[in-house]
Amino acid sequence: MDGRLKGKIAIITGTGGAMGQQAALRFAAEGAKVVGCDYNAEKGEETVRKVLAAGGEMISLHPLDLGYEDGARTLLDAAIGAYGGVDILYNNAAMAWFDWVPDMSFKAFDDTMREEVDIIFHLTKLCWPHLIRSGRGSIINIASGAALMALPEQGAIAHCAAKGAVVSMSRQYAAEGGVHNIRCNSISPGVIASAQTAVFMKDPAWTEKLVAKRMIKRIGDPAEVVNAALFLASDEASYVTGANLCVDGGSTAM
Repeated sequence: MDGRLKGKIAIITGTGGAMGQQAALRFAAEGAKVVGCDYNAEKGEETVRKVLAAGGEMISLHPLDLGYEDGARTLLDAAIGAYGGVDILYNNAAMAWFDWVPDMSFKAFDDTMREEVDIIFHLTKLCWPHLIRSGRGSIINIASGAALMALPEQGAIAHCAAKGAVVSMSRQYAAEGGVHNIRCNSISPGVIASAQTAVFMKDPAWTEKLVAKRMIKRIGDPAEVVNAALFLASDEASYVTGANLCVDGGSTAM
């Protein structure tokens, strides 16, 4: 396909989820060769089928756990074996545990850090030399509005800590990557419609309270996050690095 990402090789994690599937479809439609993965084998395979049916190019590993170095290395090896390199690393996958401070166990806190911070550390470290070799490397890390504001309606101490780390890590990756022409940016979504948020959105009072705190009075769509990621991955963002782009309907600006 001929598009904004023509000839680029993109690793996208968590391609079985709402945002990950949208990312795989959009990046492939723009000409990228996509390497995906997910915990959920059924959802991961569904994404591959959709990408191939649309005429895109994609391989995927599922189930795969990226919270440990072995999983990250397996994914990178698949990308190198299939396509010979990496130009774009889209760290989308994450999982968090929520509870109020008195009830949050250290295990839940530690698991959240592994699935939202370690998951980025391992894969980015392993991809780094290949991104240097690319000469046009782009890293996109999915953070959260929780990195920038408290969430009094939810027990989110672990999630806030982890996503705050993602924003800070992204700036440091940008600082160290600049000399190698590696750009790194983070995206902080607000509440986005997905399988994870569907449970909460069944409560009209919860949704109403959240929407009231946004300048745009609705819940976000996964495609709106992917639109931002596509820009950051493309050469259109060639002078954009170290930025944190909020895709949150204005909630962090209120």
